[in-house]
Amino acid sequence: MRNYNLNIAGYNIRLESAEDGPELVPSPRFRNNIVYNQAYDVRIRVHHGSIRPDEDAERLFVAPYVVEINGYKITRSDNFWSVYKQNGDLLIITNFPDSPSKKATLKLSLALREWDLYFENAGWETDPMEYPLDGLILYYLTAINTDIMIHASGVYYNGRGYMFSGVSGRGKTTMALLWDNIGAQVIHDDRLIIRNDEGVFRMYNTPVYKNDVPRNAPVDRIFLIGHGDENSITTVREASAVSLVVSNCIQHNYSPDMIARFLGSVSMMCSKIPVATLSFRPDRSIIEYILRNE
Repeated sequence: MRNYNLNIAGYNIRLESAEDGPELVPSPRFRNNIVYNQAYDVRIRVHHGSIRPDEDAERLFVAPYVVEINGYKITRSDNFWSVYKQNGDLLIITNFPDSPSKKATLKLSLALREWDLYFENAGWETDPMEYPLDGLILYYLTAINTDIMIHASGVYYNGRGYMFSGVSGRGKTTMALLWDNIGAQVIHDDRLIIRNDEGVFRMYNTPVYKNDVPRNAPVDRIFLIGHGDENSITTVREASAVSLVVSNCIQHNYSPDMIARFLGSVSMMCSKIPVATLSFRPDRSIIEYILRNE
């Protein structure tokens, strides 16, 4: 197809193939996010070709490609994707783990809703939201809208939304499975976008798995989780709460303005929603414990 719209976490993303661009083929994981309108929060024009940073462009950020094998993190590449600043624009250059010869450059402005995406060696058709572009595009939409992207699972049960945040290995997926087993709606088991909807903070999933469907729910409690011998909740407040939540958020810390706006959003959320650390045994007893301590 030549164009389509995705609605992810309430962001309306319009993808259009330019005259020189490839056919656009969304991955099955995005099929349930396709919406049939032409309105957009951001329009991304997709091209064949390449653009490169000028010699005087400032490199702001470089991300390695890290995989986890048997609990160990292994760096496969020192330059998975990188961010440059050039004449007020950002250039994000990325490689693709599943397509070694393929490259992409996303040119964007934090002040404009018109972005350009250039593909090298993509063939005549491509998914313009192929990993890691999906996460990068969504991250910059959160940054522009002062929203939050966080490593967390989220569930909705009996009219209450619970968010369980932690880095890899802390129990996000385990917690989601336990709640799923009692009939809770699992918003996502690994990554959430949090948006302030007229004073109500809501958590949204992002498409990761095949046939994912859009989900969202209010956030009523935030837990910073870890495995333990006993179930235990310890309330944290103010600066401590903000610091703990921030440590699990996805953030590119190169812009003082972006950092200040992001911290303001997290501070506001932590002032509205109770935050606690949660040590838990990986069985159903943790659900009963949380519900008793509401």
